[in-house]
Amino acid sequence: EVQLVESGGGSVQPGGSLRLSCAASGFTFSNRWMHWVRQAPGKGLEWVSGIRGDGSETAYTDSVRGRFTISRDNAKNMLYLQLSSLKTEDTAMYYCQFTPATGAIYRGQGTQVTVSS
Repeated sequence: EVQLVESGGGSVQPGGSLRLSCAASGFTFSNRWMHWVRQAPGKGLEWVSGIRGDGSETAYTDSVRGRFTISRDNAKNMLYLQLSSLKTEDTAMYYCQFTPATGAIYRGQGTQVTVSS
C-alpha cells in the first residue's frame, strides 16, 4: 500500500523559511519522479516542484524557482522541500505526490504552510 506522510509545515512571517518532509512507503521510491503540489485557500491544485528518481533532475514552477529547493534521500525514502524567502502567496496546503505507471495519483494528507505578518 502506497503511503505518503507530509510534515514540517507551520506559520512563518514573510521572508521566513520552512523545510517540508515526506515519508514514502509501499513502492520502489528510488525509481520514480516525486512531486510537491499545493492548494491555496479557494484555489485548485498547483504543481510546485518535481525531482527525478535518482535526484539528477529537478523542476520548479516559475513562482518558486530560486526560493524553493526539492531534494530526496533514497536511502530513507524521504522527499524534502526547502522553502525560503516565503511570501504570503505561498500560503497553502502542501502535498507530496507520486504517480506510478498506472496513472493513479497518490498524495498524503498534506502539511499546512501559512505565511503572514
